[in-house]
Amino acid sequence: MQIDEAITSREIDDLLSPYFERSGRKLDSIFATWRPESGTPVFTAGGRYTSQSWTEWTQGFMFGWALLQFEATGDERYLEMGRNGIVRHMASHVTHIGVHDHGFNNVSTYGNLRRMMLEGLIPHNEWELHFYEMALKASGAVQASRWTTLADGTGYIYSFNGPHSLFIDTIRSLRSLMIAHELDHVLMGEGDRPVSMLERIVHHAVNTVRYNIYYGEGRDAYDVRGRVAHEAIFNMNNGLFRCPNSQQGYSPFSTWTRGLAWAMLGVAELIEFFSRIPREALEPWGGFDAIYGQMLKAAKATADFYIDNTALDGVPYWDTGAPGLVNLGDWRARPADPYNDHEPVDSSAAAIAAQALLKIGRHLEENSDPLGRAYFQAGLTVARTIFQPPYWTDSDNHQGLLLHSVYHRPNGWDHVPAGSRIPCGEACMWGDYHAMELAVYVKRMNNQRSFGA
Repeated sequence: MQIDEAITSREIDDLLSPYFERSGRKLDSIFATWRPESGTPVFTAGGRYTSQSWTEWTQGFMFGWALLQFEATGDERYLEMGRNGIVRHMASHVTHIGVHDHGFNNVSTYGNLRRMMLEGLIPHNEWELHFYEMALKASGAVQASRWTTLADGTGYIYSFNGPHSLFIDTIRSLRSLMIAHELDHVLMGEGDRPVSMLERIVHHAVNTVRYNIYYGEGRDAYDVRGRVAHEAIFNMNNGLFRCPNSQQGYSPFSTWTRGLAWAMLGVAELIEFFSRIPREALEPWGGFDAIYGQMLKAAKATADFYIDNTALDGVPYWDTGAPGLVNLGDWRARPADPYNDHEPVDSSAAAIAAQALLKIGRHLEENSDPLGRAYFQAGLTVARTIFQPPYWTDSDNHQGLLLHSVYHRPNGWDHVPAGSRIPCGEACMWGDYHAMELAVYVKRMNNQRSFGA
C-alpha cells in the first residue's frame, strides 16, 4: 500500500458525521426487520442481512454497533436498542462453552456498556455496573476454561473445531480474559483450584505468536516474515505442534487477510494490556521484557506484511495466495478493485487492520520508536479509503454499512450478485461493527480521550 504521510486524523474526522448518519439509518432498518427466530444476522445478500448457521459469533456485534452509534451521536434510542437487546439475547453468550468468541460477543456488549458508564457517558448505577462486570467475569472464566495443555506445560484456548485447534482469531478474543483479570477474577477448577487468568492470557498469546505467525526464520519453505496461518494443529496424544492449517483462507501456506488483521489487532491490544499491568505480575512466566518483546516482534512483522501485501489504497484481497490474483497483474500497484472478475477484496479485514495500525503506531510513537509514525499514517490511509465510496452506499435498500466484505470464500457462502463472477457489494456484521469501532476510535482520539480495553 502507499502510505499517505500527510493525512491527519482531523481529515478522517471530517468524514465521520455523514458516516454516523448513514450508520443510524442502517441500524434502524436492521432492528426493524430482524426476527430473533431467524437467527443472528451474519452478512447481507442482496442488501438484506441474513443468517448463516455455523456458530453464533456475531450477535454481540449487532448490539455493540448500536452502543457505538449512541457513543458517536448521543442519540439515546441506540443506547436503548443495544441495552435492551443485550438483556434479552446475550445471557447465553456469557455462558457459551462451545466457542472461542467471548471477546467478540461479550466485550462488544457488556464491555462497551461498562466502559461508557465508567467514562460518564451513561449515568452511574452501582448495581447496573455490577451486572455488566459479573457478565464480563463469567465470560472471561468460561473462555479461559476452554483450554488445551501442551507438552511444555503451557497451552491455548482452543477453537470450536476442538482441542487440537488454535485459531488466530482468538487472540482478539483474549479481551474477555484481560477484563476479567483486571476485575480480579479467577477461574475455579477441580478441587477448588484457582486458575490464573493472567497465566492463560500469557500462554495463549505466546503460543499464538509462536505457531500462527511467521518471522522469515526458516520455519518451513513458505516462511515469509509476517505471514499468518489461520489455524495451528496439535497432536492431542503428545501435545506437540503438527502443522499449519486454514479454515477460511485459501491454504495453510498463504495468508487469509482477515486472520492477518485479527492477529494485528489482538497483538496491539496485548501490548497495551501488558504495558499497563504491574511488571512484577509477569515474572512467573518469563517477565515483562520477554513477553512484551515477543508481542512487539509479532506486531511489527504482521503490520509490515499487511503494508507490503495490500492494494495501493490499503484494502486487501481476501487471501494473499488466492489463485485468481495472478490474473490481476500487479494488483499491489493500484487501488483495490472490488468489482474485478477474479478475486474478492475484504473490507472487513481493512477495518480491523486500520485500528491495529493506529494502536501500534500510537504505542510506538509514545515510546520513541520511529516506526510508529509510519504505522499510524498507514492506519489513517486505510481508514480514509473505507470511509468513502465505493465502500458505502446511501441506498436505504441496503442494510450494510461497510461494503465489499467476505465471510467464507472456500465454502461459497458469500453472495455473488447477478452479472458478477465474485462476491461483492455486500456487508457483514463484524465488518460493520469494526468500521464503527474504528470511527469511534478516531473520534475519541481527536477528542483526546483515553483508550481502555
